[in-house]
Amino acid sequence: MTPSARLQAAIELLDEIIVAARDNGASGDNIAKRFFKARRYAGSKDRRAVREHVYTAIRRFGDRPENGRAAMVGLATEQPELQELFDGSAYGPAALTDSELRASGETIPDWLLDRFAALIDGNEQAVLFDRAPLDIRLNPKKGDAKTIEAAWPEIEALPLPNAYRLPTGTNVENDKQYNGGEIEIQDLGSQAIVAACLPSAPKLVLDMCAGAGGKTLGLAAQLPDDARIIAADTDRGRLSRIEPRLRRSGARNIVTVLLSPNKEEEALGPFKGKCDLVLVDAPCTGTGTWRRNPELRWRMTSKRLDQTTKLQARLLELASNMVAPGGRLVYAVCSLLDAEGGDQAEAFLKNHPKWRDIEVDLPIGRPYRKGTLLTPYQDGTDGFYFTCLEKL
Repeated sequence: MTPSARLQAAIELLDEIIVAARDNGASGDNIAKRFFKARRYAGSKDRRAVREHVYTAIRRFGDRPENGRAAMVGLATEQPELQELFDGSAYGPAALTDSELRASGETIPDWLLDRFAALIDGNEQAVLFDRAPLDIRLNPKKGDAKTIEAAWPEIEALPLPNAYRLPTGTNVENDKQYNGGEIEIQDLGSQAIVAACLPSAPKLVLDMCAGAGGKTLGLAAQLPDDARIIAADTDRGRLSRIEPRLRRSGARNIVTVLLSPNKEEEALGPFKGKCDLVLVDAPCTGTGTWRRNPELRWRMTSKRLDQTTKLQARLLELASNMVAPGGRLVYAVCSLLDAEGGDQAEAFLKNHPKWRDIEVDLPIGRPYRKGTLLTPYQDGTDGFYFTCLEKL
């Protein structure tokens, strides 16, 4: 592919990502996989160049552009070398005109800026779009530090037990340590939330929004085998992805439960008031994961944020009903917005006098509004807010 053809391909791929973001469709990564699968003539250098154009545009513009061409024209305004590629050639984009739609604006949409946690200053905002690191978690029931340190001499130990960082781009999924269940890929922030769950020794654990089971497996790796762990979710596809991970990890104390949206309490009835620990890793806007998923900004609207916070409040209430007296509830979001973090925790505590927040002693994170805030700039993690609550 010529440089101009690569730019045109980037415009076409951006068109699909923009429509999906508007209509809450497939993720950009999945769209890109399908896009290149249908264009097998594109070599590895072509795919890499197209992706670079696409994700540079996604990171640059906080507001969703009208279309892929507007995104790339806006980028070309700031990168003059791109203007030459709008050459009207057979497979390239049409020549630029004075009346072109051009994407513009800041990296964070204006309507969102004042909704971030108070601690998110200019330094914090500047790294929200950096490339995320590759963190792994050692499964102490199947592996040991010496083995993985020998496998990757460049590995870096992180400040939580069993947490390590590898150079970005390291391919671990084809490695025997990964396939043998000795390690799992997991951001340090997610590992911190698991650590916050474990000062006590719970016998019955409910991971109420388990998804593909990353935190479920983290809990299983740390708890004794006689602890019973329930992994529940409303998304059948996401929940099904825990099965191969379970087989690799060797965990035998995890049971999956598929929930029906808005009818979760029916399936969770047997656990009502009996759980020593409930983890709610609630659905959220994902503002803390923009390093990995910058297109999430293009999916966000004030209406969707309002719908999400209402769902979070409902799930937090439901989770509280599952906790036994003296038990704990950990509420977490991969978001840096107050509406999804501190606001939720403080509103819950205000309306539930028989609950209290518990201070968590971790080597990372900052105390913030009845909980803990983790950020890319301060902690080198994805952005998270979590709170640990106890039922009196």
